[in-house]
Amino acid sequence: MSPSNDRMRLLAVLAMMAALGLLLSPAHGETGTVGLAPAGAFPTLVPADDALLTVEAVNGAPFARPSPDRVSAAALRAQILLDRAGFSPGAIDARDNDNFRRALAAFQRELGFPQSGMLDRVTWEALLAISVEPVLGEYEITRADIRGPFTPDLPAGIEERIGLRRLAYRDPRELLAEKFHMDQRLLSALNPGAAFDRAGTRIVVARVGRPGPKTKLRVARIEVDKPQRRLRAYDRDNRLVAVYPASVGSAEKPTPSGSFVVRRIARYPVWRYNPRFAFKDIKSTRPFRIAAGPNNPLGTVWIGISKPTYGIHGTPIPEQVGTASSNGCVRLTNWDAQALAAMVTRRTRVEVFE
Repeated sequence: MSPSNDRMRLLAVLAMMAALGLLLSPAHGETGTVGLAPAGAFPTLVPADDALLTVEAVNGAPFARPSPDRVSAAALRAQILLDRAGFSPGAIDARDNDNFRRALAAFQRELGFPQSGMLDRVTWEALLAISVEPVLGEYEITRADIRGPFTPDLPAGIEERIGLRRLAYRDPRELLAEKFHMDQRLLSALNPGAAFDRAGTRIVVARVGRPGPKTKLRVARIEVDKPQRRLRAYDRDNRLVAVYPASVGSAEKPTPSGSFVVRRIARYPVWRYNPRFAFKDIKSTRPFRIAAGPNNPLGTVWIGISKPTYGIHGTPIPEQVGTASSNGCVRLTNWDAQALAAMVTRRTRVEVFE
């Protein structure tokens, strides 16, 4: 592609974004610095050449191709911009992972770019055109953030959680990571030594949230793309509203394909198990229930569809969305499920395809 074609395509992108209200006026930048986490906080990741994760370095990160399994300032900036645009990368972790590449491919598809799923310079410039606000900023932990109640000793097994009154967050760090759509390891890496359980502590977080006018978006149709592990939401004019990474069923417990309709929306649902589900990791031969809360198997939202016992819901393990399989339902991160639930109605169509 020639430089002149690149420029023309980028101008077209800017015009489209302006029409959708995705461009913002400049905002004041943030100050302060943070270093990489101490050894062990990011046990499976190492920094790339561009990855001094200071506020200034990330907010001003230039174009750089991220590498798998290496945290990158450019990848972190791009992930937050994708999240703002409604192309969710899942849990923001500053890595070139599968969810990041699929979010990039969805973004490229919407703009008519080649769907490489790679961060190239044209895609980078289009992302920067979404918002001029800094992608990292400071947040002061509030009393509400640390009030709880919390469940620090949450049992690992589902059946061990029978009888618990609530499945709350384990601690304020888990709550804050979810609030800002972040992998907990990245939150810790950006804030080494931070007292997450103390009101008044100032921490560095991802500045998520969609730019533009705060008009209420409505979703008329949902597509669940099982091979791509993606959920796409469209308005009544067939315009793409959001794209989310999704976990779908396995060969043993597949997600049913076909056309359905949203029937029920429940926030903080209780999870009820029936032995006829025959989940392989559950031994009980009797029905039981699991209390509501963000660490409930359904997460914080249940969107039931016209196929009995199936739906779209959140999950207590956002890092596994888009990679692990479900028991047949469609799993999103809790924050993506909440955003979707706020946009659907009981008449929203759901198309699930192979």
